[in-house]
Order: sequence, then structure tokens, then C-alpha cells
Amino acid sequence: MMKNQKVDEEALAEAYNRALALEKAGDIDAAVKAYEEVLAIDPEDHGGAAVRIAAMGRGETPPKAPDAYVETLFDQQAEAFEDILVEQLGYAVPMIVRQRLQALELGSFKRMLDLGCGTGLTGEALRDMAADITGIDLSENMVEIAHEKDLYETLYVAEVEDFLEDNDDEPFDLITATDVLPYLGALEPLFFGAAENMVEGGIFVFSSETLPDEVLAGRAYMVGPHQRFAHSEAYIRERLASTGFEVVEVTDINVRMQEGHPTPGHLVIAKLNG
Repeated sequence: MMKNQKVDEEALAEAYNRALALEKAGDIDAAVKAYEEVLAIDPEDHGGAAVRIAAMGRGETPPKAPDAYVETLFDQQAEAFEDILVEQLGYAVPMIVRQRLQALELGSFKRMLDLGCGTGLTGEALRDMAADITGIDLSENMVEIAHEKDLYETLYVAEVEDFLEDNDDEPFDLITATDVLPYLGALEPLFFGAAENMVEGGIFVFSSETLPDEVLAGRAYMVGPHQRFAHSEAYIRERLASTGFEVVEVTDINVRMQEGHPTPGHLVIAKLNG
């Protein structure tokens, strides 16, 4: 990916730090203005200013977190990623995926696609349930760590929606997307892309985060207080149905701990109709 060479790093850092300080101080109007300056300096949005503005309840909710932001975030976190996610945030979604697939007697699978594979936590949890696993992640540093574990037959550095659109490899009978939806708002491209890359009767498993009904207030999705997208269960069900999936099971889960509080979410298992 070409990095934008013209960004004034000093001006960017100054505007971003000012925006963070204003946000922390509760001066939302001034913080939004400062984040808008950040976006003007760095339109690719490596710092995620657009999702921060949305998290404060201002501006348009973006359809997804900017690629440059997600890539930067995970490239920086790659080394400490598993320690932070598993040890500190109590993230156990890959093992929940394994338990639910086993409980429903789904599998074994021929070809699995692990979207947003990160360092390979889901690949590790499901390694003995799939003959061949392909992993995709936007962060090169994450993919390098996954590669060292020798869990995947194939690994790609790519944005998930782009990969699904461009891929003309053999279809998959299992597609997983654990901890991907918090970086996506609109789900049509993901669900449609999954359907296009899957065999009839294939299984699609993913986790999502949600917020109480009174906070979502009828919205399909919104950026929550931690700059992560939350989705309503009704929206997920409706989008799945419209892209040809049948819901097998929706389980209420705690996705992770955030500042000592559980993050409510869903683990969704769907099947592609013939």
C-alpha cells in the first residue's frame, strides 16, 4: 500500500494531541473541530479521527473504520496483541466458536477462511476442525506472527472486503470473522462477499458487539464509546437473510472486558442457503 508522503507529521501530532486533550476535558465542540483539522492534514485517517468524532455522537457515522487506521492500530499492537487481548481483556471468542460448532455437530471442514485472522487465535482454536485454512489480515505485522505459528496453509495481507470481492480461489465451507465487525459499520459488503466465496450449505461464524436498545435507539449500528462499532441484532439478522443466509444460532456473549466492564455482544452462526 502506498503511504501518503505529503502528511505534515508535526502538524498532525499537534492537532491530534490537542483533539485528545479537548475530548478528555469534555469540550466536545472544540474536540470535533480539532479532529476535523486532523482529517484535513491526513485524509487517509491513520489516527481514526472519523470514528472518534462518531463516538462523540457527532458527524456522519462512517460505513467502516478507515483502512489506514486499522492497519496502523494493529501493526503497532502486533507484538503485545495476544497478551493484551487474551490476558488483559479476557478475550475468548475463538474458543466459544469452537464450543458452539462442536455442540451443533458442525464440521469437520475442508476449507476454512479466517477473516481478520490477526495473530492466529481463531486458526489455533479450529486447527483440527479444518483440513485447509486461509488467513487474511490488513496488518502485515499480525500476518507475520500468524505465519510463524505454522497454522495456516495460506496467508494474505489484505483488507477483508477487498479480498472477498477479488478472490477467485475455490469456495470455502467455513468462514470465520472474529473481532472484525467492531471495525465495520455497514455489513452488506462483508455478508455478500462471504456468500460469494462459500459453498452451498457453508457455515459463516462471526462475533459482534452491541449496545443497549435505548443507546442504539433504533439504529442499525453506531460507533460506541471505545471507537468500536456496535450492531443491533435485528440489523444482523435482516442483512444475513437478504444475502441468502439462514441463522443457525445467535448466542449472547461477553466479547471482552473494557475498563473492567464486560462488552456485550453476539456470536452468530449462519448457513448459506442453496
